[in-house]
Amino acid sequence: MRGFLRPAAGLTCLFALAMTGCSADSDSASDAEPSEQSGASVSSASEAASSVTAYAPYVSADEASDNDSAGSPSVYNLAFVIADGSACTPSWNGTSAIGDSSVASRISALKEDGAQVRVSFGGASGKELAETCSTAAKLAAAYGKALDAAGSSLADFDIEGDALSDSDSVELRSEAIALLQEERSDLAVSFTLPVMPSGLDDGSVALLESANDKSVQVSTVNIMTMNYGESYDGDMGDYAITSAKAAQAQLRDVFGTSDSTAWRAMALTSMIGTNDVDGETFTLSDAAQVREFAEAKEVAWVSMWSTFRDQECESGNSNEDDPLTNCSGVSQSAGAFGEALAG
Repeated sequence: MRGFLRPAAGLTCLFALAMTGCSADSDSASDAEPSEQSGASVSSASEAASSVTAYAPYVSADEASDNDSAGSPSVYNLAFVIADGSACTPSWNGTSAIGDSSVASRISALKEDGAQVRVSFGGASGKELAETCSTAAKLAAAYGKALDAAGSSLADFDIEGDALSDSDSVELRSEAIALLQEERSDLAVSFTLPVMPSGLDDGSVALLESANDKSVQVSTVNIMTMNYGESYDGDMGDYAITSAKAAQAQLRDVFGTSDSTAWRAMALTSMIGTNDVDGETFTLSDAAQVREFAEAKEVAWVSMWSTFRDQECESGNSNEDDPLTNCSGVSQSAGAFGEALAG
């Protein structure tokens, strides 16, 4: 997804929303998966619990939008924490200090009605902290500082572009997250990864395998159902569902878990309206289609990029009103995509 910098002790546990306990010592098996398969150990409580698909849009960490509250989100994904230049220092979008008072006020306002915030690290612009920190301990401390500033126990790692193909930073990040979860038993971790209708690419699968090898407890894998390429000029709702089905099979294999658990540990994020690729437009009808599918599969949450784009452009494609940065590029009422994806 776009960043804000441009004028843009055992096996991994994979389970829905990471809101219930998961232990490497658990003897629970999920559904009828064979016990010799390496992968997730899922608590029977989380397997049996009913799953409700939440709505958790991406929002700017430092700038409010009138559309933030459309659809009454239960969680806001705060975009993005990246490195401050080349230092192992977290910052909001590379422009605001992690303890910035205006950002703190912004976060407090988002929480006023009972919603949570999830800190999203990475994105498409700037340097993800794993690319600048020299040790896992320093990286874990940087992540922890951002989480503390937001008062959050939810961490999302949006890894794409060069960061996804950098095997050294992938391994360092896995080690750091594992350390952080040792310190913070309530920390729920999600990975946000690019996807195609054929599924996750090799780099994304390798990242998940790295997390698995380092005993990271992964609560959710959020796939970015967007920007497939110029040859994909069909229905974006259909592509999102096709991508989800392909990725779900991969999650089941990587983590060695059941069909139902893999669905409940998935999230879907669409780029509303005009996408970065010519010919790709995600419509309100597509949003309703994705929401219906997500509910049927009990997907953990659905999201969109982003609340500040959830409005109709007024003056066309200009620096002040760009459908790729601050409006959707389609005919809509303000907040309509939020309402559709919230269901």
